[in-house]
Amino acid sequence: MSRFLQIHPEDNVVVCLEEIKKGESIELSDGRQIVASDDIPAGHKIAIRDISNGGNIVKYGYAIGHATEDITTGRWVHTHDIKTNLEGILDYKYTPDTDDIEKKKSQMATRKGAFKGFVRKNGKVGIRNEIWIIPTVGCVNNIATALAKEANSYIKGNIDEVVAFTHNYGCSQTGDDQEHTRTILADLINHPNAGGVLVLGLGCENSNIDVLMPYIGEYDKERVKFLVCQKSDDEMEDGLNLLKEIIEAASKDEREDADLSKLVIGLKCGGSDGFSGITANPLVGRISDRIIEYGGTSILTEVPEMFGAETILMNRCKDEKTFNDTVNMINGFKEYFTRQGEPIYENPSPGNKAGGITTLEDKSLGCTQKSGDYPVMNVMEYGDRTDVTGLNLLCAPGNDLCAATALASAGAQIVLFTTGRGTPFACPVPTMKIASNNTIASKKSNWIDYSAGQILDGRTFEELTDELFEKIVRTASGEKLKSEIAGFHDMAIWKRGVTL
Repeated sequence: MSRFLQIHPEDNVVVCLEEIKKGESIELSDGRQIVASDDIPAGHKIAIRDISNGGNIVKYGYAIGHATEDITTGRWVHTHDIKTNLEGILDYKYTPDTDDIEKKKSQMATRKGAFKGFVRKNGKVGIRNEIWIIPTVGCVNNIATALAKEANSYIKGNIDEVVAFTHNYGCSQTGDDQEHTRTILADLINHPNAGGVLVLGLGCENSNIDVLMPYIGEYDKERVKFLVCQKSDDEMEDGLNLLKEIIEAASKDEREDADLSKLVIGLKCGGSDGFSGITANPLVGRISDRIIEYGGTSILTEVPEMFGAETILMNRCKDEKTFNDTVNMINGFKEYFTRQGEPIYENPSPGNKAGGITTLEDKSLGCTQKSGDYPVMNVMEYGDRTDVTGLNLLCAPGNDLCAATALASAGAQIVLFTTGRGTPFACPVPTMKIASNNTIASKKSNWIDYSAGQILDGRTFEELTDELFEKIVRTASGEKLKSEIAGFHDMAIWKRGVTL
């Protein structure tokens, strides 16, 4: 196995696939010997040409920042000698490859396949048959948790589990902030992975059940029940009785053949490292392409981690309206930062940097590879539910829990989560952890579901795409992921406004 990877012929840095000590050498494809002048950790970058102060550092064929001092061949290139090129609000021009976009569109929905799912009355398909308890306000979180703990002793048939999704919101919020909370809660109440839902209110909160009803819309009265704790003499007894009714209705559900076009996958990365952009993220991009070829849907989010690579997505937009929606999403998110008095490019995180990622461009060019190669078909605001097949962009932050919850609320039945550092969390839907390297996959085998680090061992993307896609279909058909086996369930709502 090679000790380094040059991602693009025009790159002036290469990624070290293992630690290279000072004085050790690597041989490039043109026969040049590069001697390391520093100790360079695995996943980090080494200069393969002299780069003058102010000159661009090129990786993936794109500038990921500029040198803050003269960098000689063999130097370690990282946060000490590179700075982002990114600036504030930008003007963008739509320059698509129209022929390529039309060619790709003609390849969408050309494959046929099925999985075993739970077909709901509205035609949506769940990959789990869980009973969810959704609090309207954080004040009843403990009641929700207690109800879920006790109700799990009553499950039967094909019900997976009773889960309480606690959160801190639903009251003391203003304007759009409150609206977003209501939208996210309503989205989850209507999610096909829930065979039934108990909506648990307090009674005096801003987002009480009566206020929430228009957001929920039509619902199955056998499967969705409501309880206002302040109106109940014994909320535990009443809640358990309602849960027993929901369990009775959902217990009769059976898995049946469902077309893969009904599958919606969320795309997310977190705790990235220097390998994420060369193993896990491009592998997930191929999975995104594969599900689109089956007529399904993928959703890419974490907008701040598109900064620096956004033009790649913009020029893949199916038309100028979708391009303008993408521009508005990107620049709107930058304005959100500046309104709070925060720097737009305060990224990557300490863990990202330790793993070899240097600037936001470096991270974004790796991150956006999860989107694959198909056209951008739709752009969604936070809290929207998708009804457009193909690749969707979703406005949400980079924070793992907030972004993954937003993917679930947008309709994703499963989230593919790539990571180089490892994380145990899970969002409201099955969250498949895909490691960028074999070391973290082995060390945290209780967290990681699949290792894309096999690419570094010589396996091909084609082999891993087939293998991982089969695992996703098995997961959609009922196979449990590591976080599910551990009993982990998380949700987080994006807080954007004033707390009263």
